[in-house]
Amino acid sequence: MKPEILIVGAGHNGLTCAFYLARAGLKVRMLERRHIAGGAAVTEEFHPGFRNSTASYTVSLLQPKVIADMGLAERGLRILDRPYSNFLPQPDGRYLLVGGGLEKTQAEFAKFSEADAKALPAYYAMLDGVADVLRDLALQIPPNAGGGAAALLAAAKQGGRLAKMPIEKQRDVLDLFTKSARTFLDGWFESDAVKAGFGFDAVVGNYASPDTPGSAYVLLHHVFGEVNGNKGAWGHAIGGMGAITQAMRAACEDLGVEILTDAPVARVLVEQGAVVGVRLEDGSEHRAGIVAANVGPKLLYDRLIDPKDLDPSFLRAAKGFKVGSGTFRMNVALSELPRFTARPEPGDHLKSGIILAPTLDYMDQAFTDARATGMSKDPIVEMLIPSTVDDSLAPAGQHVASLFCQQFAPELPNGRSWDDEREKAADLIVATVEKWAPGFSKSVIARQIHSPLDLERKFGLMGGDIMHGAMSLDQLWSARPILGNAAYRGPISGLYMCGAGTHPGGGITGAPGHNAAKAILADRSFLGRLFKRG
Repeated sequence: MKPEILIVGAGHNGLTCAFYLARAGLKVRMLERRHIAGGAAVTEEFHPGFRNSTASYTVSLLQPKVIADMGLAERGLRILDRPYSNFLPQPDGRYLLVGGGLEKTQAEFAKFSEADAKALPAYYAMLDGVADVLRDLALQIPPNAGGGAAALLAAAKQGGRLAKMPIEKQRDVLDLFTKSARTFLDGWFESDAVKAGFGFDAVVGNYASPDTPGSAYVLLHHVFGEVNGNKGAWGHAIGGMGAITQAMRAACEDLGVEILTDAPVARVLVEQGAVVGVRLEDGSEHRAGIVAANVGPKLLYDRLIDPKDLDPSFLRAAKGFKVGSGTFRMNVALSELPRFTARPEPGDHLKSGIILAPTLDYMDQAFTDARATGMSKDPIVEMLIPSTVDDSLAPAGQHVASLFCQQFAPELPNGRSWDDEREKAADLIVATVEKWAPGFSKSVIARQIHSPLDLERKFGLMGGDIMHGAMSLDQLWSARPILGNAAYRGPISGLYMCGAGTHPGGGITGAPGHNAAKAILADRSFLGRLFKRG
């Protein structure tokens, strides 16, 4: 098969893009550097008998349209709702459970503040109202600055929803996009535990403090998803996150998409100002007039394209694209379930996200430490134990846990290397869990470690950035990744971007892949060819 389109990287967005292009009748070839398709959303055995989601580890943001169009449920994908969103042990021996329904959450909040319990319905209504705006925008191509009349029309259409909102709702939008998470939450709640329960989302994949202006948006980004029709919910994919991408792969292959693994791309080939294909690390070439990059902008423009093929002003802007999410990721094989001091017996709290970061002050200090020394003295840890609902992941009576950790500097200061300090950081993370669940360290049979540098090497996540780039106001919507090239179209004819470094950003959403395919098909249409880039 001579492909019409090459996709660099077979992560979930690349697979989504390939599906929609193939469904439109195009011949698509995908080139994946690893031995397995799926990018960061894969399930792998990391110790004999123990499997887990290697990097990405939980589901919420995956677009319902993508799930339905690709027939993922029909191909075996099952996602279970968490009984609670999060379980937060507190230093005084109490705990907070968030989720499980409004009344349950209000009862939990009342343990800390009656006022916060009363404020919760209005907070949820506000957040859901703003999240609905994001849901509407997620599957739309953002207007491209400098894109002429078409961009102006798109901006008017997409901005119309905001303009029609009551002024108090517009204030909510402004607050969430510009304020720090602490300032925003202080306006709603008084309890430190309650604010931590919501504020954790503001630092997930965000190398920042909850006091950093704009961190409230990252909180919002993590609540615009849904699971099984339940808005804002999070869930477990049975079989791990790889179950999502393997179902996607099957959907693509049913349409004739060719997926080559162990095929690392070294260079995007450009001739006379247009893309003509790619060269692999082994020297072989694959030719096509369209190349869609599922890799992040930093990797694409720093390493895969010759600088002479880029305009100097664009190259300067690309060099300034910010990456580095401060993430350290571990998987551990366990001989038994952890017993948390605050709630030692097994229960539904162990099927939720277990947040070891009891206050916003704790989160702020974690970032402050990482900025000063490279890693937190008391890191932020989220633990998920998917084997509590999926016995295919571990031997009977034993378990696997995902440890998602913040804050760890993308690059260590003073010339230190993560190769030399990854084990030290892993020990620190295990010791942190031990403080909250005595005996945990003895239950660890094996561990898989991904420092920021490991995440870059294994998955191509530059700076270990799980979002493919910082989710800051200057790198969102029409400025993601770069103002003037934010509509999934690169600065070279035939080059497109379909990864999380484009709108709407990070997480397992499928939205960038869906939207990039829409942009490619629009450009190939009669009007698209007539008014290309107009």
